Amino acid sequence: MVFISLIKSKGLSARERLVLALDVDDFSSAENLVGLLKDYVGVFKVGSQLFTSEGTKIIDMITKAKARVFLDLKFHDIPNTVKGAAESATKLGVYMFNVHASGGYEMMKAAADAAIETSIKLGIKKPLILGVTVLTSINQEILEKEVGVNKAVKEHVVHLAKLAKSAGLDGVVASPHEIKDIRDACGKNFIILTPGIRPAGEEINDQKRIMTPKQALEQGADFIVIGRPIRNAENPVEAAKNIIKEMERK
Repeated sequence: MVFISLIKSKGLSARERLVLALDVDDFSSAENLVGLLKDYVGVFKVGSQLFTSEGTKIIDMITKAKARVFLDLKFHDIPNTVKGAAESATKLGVYMFNVHASGGYEMMKAAADAAIETSIKLGIKKPLILGVTVLTSINQEILEKEVGVNKAVKEHVVHLAKLAKSAGLDGVVASPHEIKDIRDACGKNFIILTPGIRPAGEEINDQKRIMTPKQALEQGADFIVIGRPIRNAENPVEAAKNIIKEMERK
Protein backbone atom coordinates (compact mmCIF):
# COMPACT_ATOMS: atom_id res chain seq x y z
CA MET A 1 0.00 0.00 0.00
CA VAL A 2 1.16 3.56 -0.68
CA PHE A 3 0.63 4.81 2.86
CA ILE A 4 2.84 2.08 4.41
CA SER A 5 5.90 3.31 2.55
CA LEU A 6 5.12 6.93 3.39
CA ILE A 7 4.74 6.14 7.09
CA LYS A 8 8.07 4.33 7.11
CA SER A 9 9.88 6.97 5.06
CA LYS A 10 8.82 9.83 7.34
CA GLY A 11 9.09 7.80 10.53
CA LEU A 12 5.58 8.52 11.77
CA SER A 13 3.04 6.03 13.11
CA ALA A 14 -0.64 6.17 12.24
CA ARG A 15 -1.36 7.77 15.63
CA GLU A 16 1.22 10.50 15.04
CA ARG A 17 -0.48 11.31 11.72
CA LEU A 18 -3.90 11.78 13.31
CA VAL A 19 -4.72 15.46 13.91
CA LEU A 20 -7.70 16.34 16.12
CA ALA A 21 -9.47 19.62 15.41
CA LEU A 22 -10.07 21.29 18.80
CA ASP A 23 -12.94 23.36 17.45
CA VAL A 24 -14.51 24.07 20.84
CA ASP A 25 -15.43 27.31 22.60
CA ASP A 26 -13.55 27.26 25.88
CA PHE A 27 -10.43 26.21 27.74
CA SER A 28 -12.04 23.54 29.91
CA SER A 29 -13.56 21.71 26.92
CA ALA A 30 -10.20 21.75 25.14
CA GLU A 31 -8.31 20.65 28.25
CA ASN A 32 -10.71 17.74 28.76
CA LEU A 33 -10.23 16.53 25.18
CA VAL A 34 -6.45 16.83 25.39
CA GLY A 35 -6.41 14.91 28.66
CA LEU A 36 -8.57 12.15 27.20
CA LEU A 37 -6.87 11.87 23.83
CA LYS A 38 -3.19 12.82 24.14
CA ASP A 39 -2.20 9.13 23.99
CA TYR A 40 -4.34 8.50 20.90
CA VAL A 41 -3.85 11.66 18.81
CA GLY A 42 -0.56 12.87 17.36
CA VAL A 43 -1.38 16.56 16.95
CA PHE A 44 -4.05 18.90 18.33
CA LYS A 45 -5.25 21.57 15.92
CA VAL A 46 -6.01 24.96 17.46
CA GLY A 47 -8.04 27.10 15.08
CA SER A 48 -9.57 30.56 15.05
CA GLN A 49 -12.56 29.65 17.23
CA LEU A 50 -10.57 28.42 20.23
CA PHE A 51 -7.56 30.72 19.84
CA THR A 52 -9.74 33.83 19.61
CA SER A 53 -11.58 32.75 22.75
CA GLU A 54 -8.68 31.61 24.91
CA GLY A 55 -5.40 32.81 23.37
CA THR A 56 -1.93 31.39 23.90
CA LYS A 57 -2.77 29.64 27.17
CA ILE A 58 -4.27 26.89 25.01
CA ILE A 59 -0.87 26.35 23.39
CA ASP A 60 0.79 26.25 26.81
CA MET A 61 -1.72 23.70 28.10
CA ILE A 62 -1.22 21.34 25.15
CA THR A 63 2.57 21.69 25.32
CA LYS A 64 2.61 20.94 29.06
CA ALA A 65 0.61 17.79 28.29
CA LYS A 66 3.59 16.79 26.08
CA ALA A 67 1.44 16.95 22.98
CA ARG A 68 1.98 18.67 19.62
CA VAL A 69 0.16 21.76 18.37
CA PHE A 70 -0.98 22.67 14.87
CA LEU A 71 -1.74 26.40 15.00
CA ASP A 72 -4.40 26.68 12.32
CA LEU A 73 -4.81 30.45 11.94
CA LYS A 74 -4.21 30.57 8.18
CA PHE A 75 -2.16 33.77 8.17
CA HIS A 76 -2.98 35.89 5.12
CA ASP A 77 -1.76 39.49 5.07
CA ILE A 78 1.03 41.65 3.71
CA PRO A 79 4.45 39.95 3.91
CA ASN A 80 5.75 42.00 6.83
CA THR A 81 2.68 41.26 8.95
CA VAL A 82 2.85 37.54 8.19
CA LYS A 83 6.56 37.60 8.98
CA GLY A 84 5.74 38.88 12.47
CA ALA A 85 3.01 36.27 12.89
CA ALA A 86 5.43 33.52 11.86
CA GLU A 87 7.99 34.76 14.39
CA SER A 88 5.35 34.68 17.13
CA ALA A 89 4.13 31.21 16.17
CA THR A 90 7.70 29.90 16.21
CA LYS A 91 8.32 31.39 19.65
CA LEU A 92 5.22 29.59 20.93
CA GLY A 93 6.92 26.29 20.10
CA VAL A 94 4.12 24.92 17.92
CA TYR A 95 4.74 21.81 15.82
CA MET A 96 3.22 23.36 12.71
CA PHE A 97 1.29 26.40 11.53
CA ASN A 98 -0.20 27.52 8.25
CA VAL A 99 -0.57 30.45 5.89
CA HIS A 100 -2.86 30.96 2.90
CA ALA A 101 -0.96 30.06 -0.26
CA SER A 102 -3.13 32.56 -2.13
CA GLY A 103 -1.24 35.28 -0.25
CA GLY A 104 1.51 34.80 -2.81
CA TYR A 105 5.18 33.88 -3.03
CA GLU A 106 6.59 36.88 -1.18
CA MET A 107 4.24 36.44 1.77
CA MET A 108 4.97 32.71 2.08
CA LYS A 109 8.73 33.25 1.79
CA ALA A 110 8.57 35.89 4.53
CA ALA A 111 6.91 33.34 6.81
CA ALA A 112 9.41 30.60 5.97
CA ASP A 113 12.44 32.86 6.45
CA ALA A 114 11.11 34.26 9.74
CA ALA A 115 10.53 30.78 11.16
CA ILE A 116 14.06 29.69 10.24
CA GLU A 117 15.67 32.81 11.66
CA THR A 118 13.66 32.73 14.88
CA SER A 119 14.24 29.03 15.53
CA ILE A 120 18.00 29.43 15.01
CA LYS A 121 18.10 32.47 17.28
CA LEU A 122 16.22 30.66 20.07
CA GLY A 123 17.87 27.27 19.53
CA ILE A 124 14.56 25.49 19.02
CA LYS A 125 13.16 23.22 16.33
CA LYS A 126 11.61 25.04 13.40
CA PRO A 127 7.87 24.44 13.05
CA LEU A 128 6.51 22.93 9.88
CA ILE A 129 4.84 25.57 7.72
CA LEU A 130 1.98 24.56 5.44
CA GLY A 131 0.26 26.53 2.71
CA VAL A 132 -3.53 26.35 2.60
CA THR A 133 -4.58 25.68 -1.00
CA VAL A 134 -8.36 25.47 -1.61
CA LEU A 135 -10.64 24.96 1.39
CA THR A 136 -12.50 21.64 1.44
CA SER A 137 -15.79 23.56 1.71
CA ILE A 138 -15.18 24.92 -1.81
CA ASN A 139 -16.18 22.96 -4.88
CA GLN A 140 -15.77 23.73 -8.59
CA GLU A 141 -18.90 25.87 -8.79
CA ILE A 142 -17.94 28.03 -5.81
CA LEU A 143 -14.35 28.39 -7.04
CA GLU A 144 -15.52 29.71 -10.40
CA LYS A 145 -18.69 31.67 -9.59
CA GLU A 146 -17.84 33.10 -6.17
CA VAL A 147 -14.04 33.15 -5.92
CA GLY A 148 -13.56 34.02 -9.59
CA VAL A 149 -10.88 31.45 -10.39
CA ASN A 150 -11.49 29.97 -13.84
CA LYS A 151 -9.45 26.81 -13.37
CA ALA A 152 -10.29 23.28 -12.37
CA VAL A 153 -9.97 22.82 -8.61
CA LYS A 154 -7.12 20.30 -8.98
CA GLU A 155 -5.24 22.57 -11.36
CA HIS A 156 -5.49 25.53 -8.99
CA VAL A 157 -4.49 23.43 -5.98
CA VAL A 158 -1.40 22.11 -7.75
CA HIS A 159 -0.47 25.63 -8.85
CA LEU A 160 -0.64 26.86 -5.24
CA ALA A 161 1.26 23.82 -3.95
CA LYS A 162 4.12 24.40 -6.39
CA LEU A 163 4.19 28.07 -5.40
CA ALA A 164 4.32 27.12 -1.71
CA LYS A 165 7.21 24.75 -2.31
CA SER A 166 9.14 27.36 -4.28
CA ALA A 167 8.67 29.82 -1.38
CA GLY A 168 10.26 27.38 1.07
CA LEU A 169 7.18 25.95 2.79
CA ASP A 170 7.27 22.38 4.06
CA GLY A 171 3.97 21.35 2.56
CA VAL A 172 0.32 22.18 2.03
CA VAL A 173 -3.17 21.73 3.38
CA ALA A 174 -5.35 20.23 0.65
CA SER A 175 -8.33 18.00 0.02
CA PRO A 176 -7.52 14.29 -0.23
CA HIS A 177 -8.80 14.42 -3.81
CA GLU A 178 -5.74 16.45 -4.85
CA ILE A 179 -3.08 14.37 -3.05
CA LYS A 180 -1.83 12.39 -6.05
CA ASP A 181 -1.56 15.48 -8.24
CA ILE A 182 0.35 17.37 -5.54
CA ARG A 183 2.64 14.41 -4.94
CA ASP A 184 3.43 14.17 -8.66
CA ALA A 185 4.16 17.91 -8.85
CA CYS A 186 6.03 18.43 -5.55
CA GLY A 187 7.69 15.11 -4.70
CA LYS A 188 7.50 12.49 -1.97
CA ASN A 189 9.06 14.64 0.77
CA PHE A 190 6.54 17.47 0.45
CA ILE A 191 4.10 17.25 3.37
CA ILE A 192 0.39 16.96 2.64
CA LEU A 193 -2.12 17.48 5.45
CA THR A 194 -5.70 16.70 4.57
CA PRO A 195 -8.89 17.95 6.21
CA GLY A 196 -12.25 16.77 4.90
CA ILE A 197 -11.77 13.32 6.43
CA ARG A 198 -14.83 11.38 7.53
CA PRO A 199 -14.89 7.76 8.77
CA ALA A 200 -17.19 5.53 6.75
CA GLY A 201 -20.84 6.21 7.57
CA GLU A 202 -20.30 9.65 9.13
CA GLU A 203 -22.18 12.79 8.04
CA ILE A 204 -20.22 15.09 5.71
CA ASN A 205 -21.59 18.34 7.29
CA ASP A 206 -20.19 21.41 5.46
CA GLN A 207 -17.34 19.54 3.77
CA LYS A 208 -17.60 18.95 0.02
CA ARG A 209 -14.38 17.17 -1.05
CA ILE A 210 -13.96 14.33 1.43
CA MET A 211 -12.54 10.81 1.90
CA THR A 212 -12.28 8.22 4.64
CA PRO A 213 -9.03 8.01 6.70
CA LYS A 214 -7.92 4.84 4.96
CA GLN A 215 -8.59 6.27 1.49
CA ALA A 216 -6.64 9.46 2.27
CA LEU A 217 -3.60 7.53 3.47
CA GLU A 218 -3.74 5.24 0.47
CA GLN A 219 -3.65 8.33 -1.72
CA GLY A 220 -0.48 9.47 0.12
CA ALA A 221 -1.57 11.90 2.85
CA ASP A 222 0.98 12.53 5.60
CA PHE A 223 -1.48 13.89 8.18
CA ILE A 224 -5.26 13.68 8.36
CA VAL A 225 -7.51 16.06 10.30
CA ILE A 226 -10.62 14.78 12.04
CA GLY A 227 -12.91 16.80 14.29
CA ARG A 228 -16.57 16.08 14.92
CA PRO A 229 -16.42 12.27 14.51
CA ILE A 230 -14.10 12.17 17.55
CA ARG A 231 -15.16 15.28 19.49
CA ASN A 232 -18.87 14.53 19.34
CA ALA A 233 -18.58 10.79 19.88
CA GLU A 234 -20.17 9.23 22.96
CA ASN A 235 -16.71 7.77 23.69
CA PRO A 236 -14.00 9.95 22.05
CA VAL A 237 -11.20 7.55 23.03
CA GLU A 238 -12.90 4.60 21.34
CA ALA A 239 -13.64 6.76 18.30
CA ALA A 240 -9.96 7.72 18.03
CA LYS A 241 -8.87 4.10 18.48
CA ASN A 242 -11.23 2.96 15.74
CA ILE A 243 -9.91 5.59 13.35
CA ILE A 244 -6.31 4.53 14.06
CA LYS A 245 -7.31 0.92 13.35
CA GLU A 246 -8.83 2.05 10.07
CA MET A 247 -5.65 3.96 9.22
CA GLU A 248 -3.52 0.90 9.90
CA ARG A 249 -5.75 -1.59 8.07
CA LYS A 250 -4.08 -3.11 5.02
